[in-house]
Amino acid sequence: MIGAGLAGLSAAVALAAEGVRVELIEAAMQAGGRCRSYHDPILDMTIDNGNHFILSGNEAAFGYLRTIGAADRLVGPADAVLDFHDRRDGERWRIRPNGGRAPWWLFSESRRVPGTRAADYLPMLGLLGASRELRIEQVIACKGVLWDRLLGPFLLGALNTKPEIASAVLAGAVIRRSFARGGSAYRIRIARPDLSAAFIDPAVSFLKERGASLRFGERLRSLELCKGLVTALRVGDRAEALEGADAVILAVPPWIAAELVPTLTVPDRFSPIVNGHFRVAPPTGAAPMVGVIGGAAQWVFAFEDRLSVTVSGAEDLVDADRESLAQRFWRDVAAVHGLAPTLPPWQIVKERRATFAATPEQNDRRPAARTSWRNLFLAGDWTDTGLPATIEGAIGSGAKAADLVQKSHIGA
Repeated sequence: MIGAGLAGLSAAVALAAEGVRVELIEAAMQAGGRCRSYHDPILDMTIDNGNHFILSGNEAAFGYLRTIGAADRLVGPADAVLDFHDRRDGERWRIRPNGGRAPWWLFSESRRVPGTRAADYLPMLGLLGASRELRIEQVIACKGVLWDRLLGPFLLGALNTKPEIASAVLAGAVIRRSFARGGSAYRIRIARPDLSAAFIDPAVSFLKERGASLRFGERLRSLELCKGLVTALRVGDRAEALEGADAVILAVPPWIAAELVPTLTVPDRFSPIVNGHFRVAPPTGAAPMVGVIGGAAQWVFAFEDRLSVTVSGAEDLVDADRESLAQRFWRDVAAVHGLAPTLPPWQIVKERRATFAATPEQNDRRPAARTSWRNLFLAGDWTDTGLPATIEGAIGSGAKAADLVQKSHIGA
């Protein structure tokens, strides 16, 4: 196993659970990749590298969490509710979908987006059958109250790409697994107390308990390929030969995968995410997540000891001065939660290549989990999962790669 991000951990956990011998090699000194927590010396507290959430219907993610004994480390409201605050006029609202598949909530003015009618939601169905080559703007009108107040922000967060030019088929996949399944499938779930405590640390413990070899701080330099097989790994300055039953799952970022396997086609355009963290406790009863319309922030997350901001598709912000970003984000946070305008201790985290750009062209560059080498498999949210680059996609890709290893009778 090469790479200990979520995809690599997912594959390793799935194999170890079946009694397969697992050896995991990771270049960093810790597991988690982009989904990790760390102690920030400026804030003197543990924060997440980025703010992530999953939905109650994310089957791959919850299957993984149940396996590692951490399903109880995600929290969220009992119902599918989502709060919004419009910074342009100060209006606030909450959408409250019902739990079942039949969306009767759309016929209740108090439960849907203000200023919309039930009929306004029908065009979303067009995304469910969209062709792979189409952009969202070629399938539905990217304007109007529903787009501005719900659909546009939701798809921007899910795709991390300007939604107008993003892949309609990926948008359809997101809607199919959320809105189309009813509110019980898209209740917000956020890791508590942090990402590592939910997704990473329990997985590492699970692997150690089952005798897996975990090698951190070791970088794979190259793969030796011969006659349709990976025959050796070059780690550092030494070659490590593979035995006949050994399989390799490559769960690294796409640009590294392309260096290791030059014939591989991978996404080559990426989209940034910018996060802001503020050391201040949220007010009592604060919503765990609030969508911000018309502000610099897009989503405000409330944790026990901090408030955090996430901005997806952040091309316009990623090069901005960090303190100016903190000031702008805090104005939105203070307005959302009724706090004083004085800037508290802060930290800005920029991820320049957070995900592949979810356009039709980049979606077509995503490789399958199976490669032309019989014992080499791929995992990662950038592989052809059918979903955008999400936690669900990453974990599902690892489970798929592990399943292919098992079915290939390699690695047993």
